[in-house]
Amino acid sequence: MINYLILVTGRVQGVGFRYMTWRLADELGLVGQVENLADGRVKITVQGPAKTVKHFLKEVAAGPSPAAVVTKVQVKEQALEKRDSFVIAN
Repeated sequence: MINYLILVTGRVQGVGFRYMTWRLADELGLVGQVENLADGRVKITVQGPAKTVKHFLKEVAAGPSPAAVVTKVQVKEQALEKRDSFVIAN
């Protein structure tokens, strides 16, 4: 199991990015959270089996929403957290 903090930059707000990220995480059985930041980025915390989380990361970097344009993805590994589901915040 791994837990990543992911910061996504680009045209990622107002284009369904959070919903499509939630849907992808749900389909993959991952837990965590996705939220818009005031600076225009999207923050994702995702946890699950390493192979599945890395697949999720590739999909996020490609832009899970057709209208999204991802220009930068920053990833930091974090300590595991106790979570039950993947949610959309704010």
